[in-house]
Amino acid sequence: MKAIVWTKYGSPDLLEYADVPKPVPKNNEILIKIKAATVTAGDCELRRFDIAPWIWLPVRLYMGILKPRICVLGQEFSGEIEYVGKNVTQFNKGDKIFASAGMGMGAYAQYKCLPETNTIGFIPNNMNFEEAATIATGGINGLHFLRKANVEKGHNILINGAGGSIGTYALQIAKSLGAQVTCVDRANKLEMLSTIGADYVIDYKNEDFTKNDKKYDAIIDVVGTSSFKRSLKSLNKNGRYILGNPRFWGMMKGILNNLKSNKKVIFQLANESKKDLAYLTNLIEAGKIKSIIDKRFSLEQVPDAHKYVEAGYKKGNVVISIPQDH
Repeated sequence: MKAIVWTKYGSPDLLEYADVPKPVPKNNEILIKIKAATVTAGDCELRRFDIAPWIWLPVRLYMGILKPRICVLGQEFSGEIEYVGKNVTQFNKGDKIFASAGMGMGAYAQYKCLPETNTIGFIPNNMNFEEAATIATGGINGLHFLRKANVEKGHNILINGAGGSIGTYALQIAKSLGAQVTCVDRANKLEMLSTIGADYVIDYKNEDFTKNDKKYDAIIDVVGTSSFKRSLKSLNKNGRYILGNPRFWGMMKGILNNLKSNKKVIFQLANESKKDLAYLTNLIEAGKIKSIIDKRFSLEQVPDAHKYVEAGYKKGNVVISIPQDH
């Protein structure tokens, strides 16, 4: 099968379009014919191994010391089930699904095997493969952050780094809950954010939201660039500060803060579940949230897609269309 092969840590130019063996499913696995995948900031960080120092060593041991142990990148995708292992009970051949491959990766390819216990959902009836490929990372994490923030109707929240996959889903889910949402990002993303529901938008280069004297019930920092101290001051009493891209010292300060303050700092990673997938699917089919796709690339163009994402101008999602010729 065709795939984008990753043999060295470094620049996007090290990614190669090549033939690799088609995977063979185990008895508890499904074989998925991949139709679309995405390129996320996380994929780019793994490719160049730009990992926070405090987890650098364990991640490097898992990924490979001198070179990547897993040769195909890509963490989220959509496709059609081609084969079902004899012990699989939740899926059937021909089911159209979206999924997260997690740290096992492998989405930049024509086929992928996954255990049925993985994060796998049925594609909503009003989405195509490209749109559905974006749900497993952006949708799940956006929902997770909002739940940790205890967002309710009437709450005033701010999302820093709102213009990417996670942020665009978080914005729409928050609006479906009845919250008022302020979005912070680059100038080129603000019109898109207003179009999908943002009540207020801020160009981070022109205004520092932590210095405008406004208060929020929750601040969700997707990108990890906000001032820790000033963000806490920008919260209402009992407000929550969600660290979507936590760093070691931010977590340490958060733990100390939580011992003495009613304002809480949360940095727990998403725990994906079938219930979350069903919740998102219901919102999508009700027309309350949708996938935002900025650009589409072919499988051969994955290096170019990585360069585009790393430039920081991605609005919503960048999608890879996977060919099925053999």
